Amino acid sequence: MAFVLADVGASALLRYAFNNTRAGGGNNLTLKLFATNVTPTESSTAASFTAAAGGGYADKTLTMGSWTVSNVGGIDQAAYAIQTWTFTGALTTNPAIYGYYLVDADNVLIGAETLVAPFTPANNGDQQTVTPVFQLSKGTPT
Repeated sequence: MAFVLADVGASALLRYAFNNTRAGGGNNLTLKLFATNVTPTESSTAASFTAAAGGGYADKTLTMGSWTVSNVGGIDQAAYAIQTWTFTGALTTNPAIYGYYLVDADNVLIGAETLVAPFTPANNGDQQTVTPVFQLSKGTPT
């Protein structure tokens, strides 16, 4: 029989993973946009993605302890405030952004998601926004 994740356990795990500030530091996460046309899979690693570069792009630091853990529609989730990138022009990597990914301080991939449609910044002031949300649920396996 498989280990069962209790509903209350899901909330506790999210709080530990995203809001457990450690005295030693080094526990913040980094949100990056990727400029490669790749679909994230369970076997993806940080090396599977090419971070966007140029056009005023910079990675975003997501501070541990700043996530909101809640239950939405019966599913426990950790959410971070919306993140906005404002570009100064075109990227120097592949010109399109295909999604975003989150890594820890050791560059270990936490997760990734593709955008609904690729975004190509071209002009000063073009913007891309992302709201990081991680959900845990006992769910139904597919």
